[in-house]
Amino acid sequence: MEHALTSRPSLAARARVPRGRVVLAMIKRDLLVTRSYRLAFVLDVVFGLLNLALFFFISRTFSSVHGANLHGAPTYFAFASVGIAITIVVDAASTGLANRIRGEQLTGTLEALLIQPVTVAEVSFGLAGFPFVFAMVRAFFYLVVAALWFHLDLGQTSWPGFVLTLLVSGVAFSALGVLLGAVVLVVKRGDVLVGMVIFAMGLLSGALFPVDVLPGWLEPIGKVMPTRFAFDGLRASMFVGSGWWTDVGVLAAYSILGIPAAIAVFGWALRVAQRQGTLGQY
Repeated sequence: MEHALTSRPSLAARARVPRGRVVLAMIKRDLLVTRSYRLAFVLDVVFGLLNLALFFFISRTFSSVHGANLHGAPTYFAFASVGIAITIVVDAASTGLANRIRGEQLTGTLEALLIQPVTVAEVSFGLAGFPFVFAMVRAFFYLVVAALWFHLDLGQTSWPGFVLTLLVSGVAFSALGVLLGAVVLVVKRGDVLVGMVIFAMGLLSGALFPVDVLPGWLEPIGKVMPTRFAFDGLRASMFVGSGWWTDVGVLAAYSILGIPAAIAVFGWALRVAQRQGTLGQY
């Protein structure tokens, strides 16, 4: 196996535009695996609904909070529901690749996958593809449930803005996911670090409370995180119906700059792991 890994061209040497059929094949594989664990699949969705319900009842405690403090959201529940939905996408796009790499290591299939004629981009987006798509569907589903069950007012929603913001957010966060996947390849038990990074990003960028309530020295950090633009853009599209274009533009810039850099770092991490013979270690 070691001879096979060293004798074949490196993934980085075969870097080119990802082939859609390769990425889709890997997504389909992960879908079939997930479907085989139906109870875990259902519990994952139910946990999200319970989380939504929790913040609905918490919001009753803050019913007197003025909407001007919530970036266009009419109530705290409306504010938090967007935070929950985007956090699901952030978590999947950012930790999906890291978790999939660890899963491949545990099952002993990572080395077998990487000696196939696939590129760095195809591996990274293929492994992270299913968690990302599933998260997008869950985020949309939870917001629909919030509107129908908890009477979340979507009368001002710009649906093109909502869809575009959600999609561009996911693409922007996928760059972070590829970087964190590289961390797992090099550091091994880097999934703990990945979880801490995602938690900090949500905490500082306005998932469940406005950024302007942070201490003065933390507020500037929260305002430049890509997650902050996702939260603000989605809230603007849902509760104001305008003002989301700027946030989408910033997220698009993060995507254009971040994805090529992330793929380069991921390729470097693969080469390091191949040279050290640690691809299968976890």
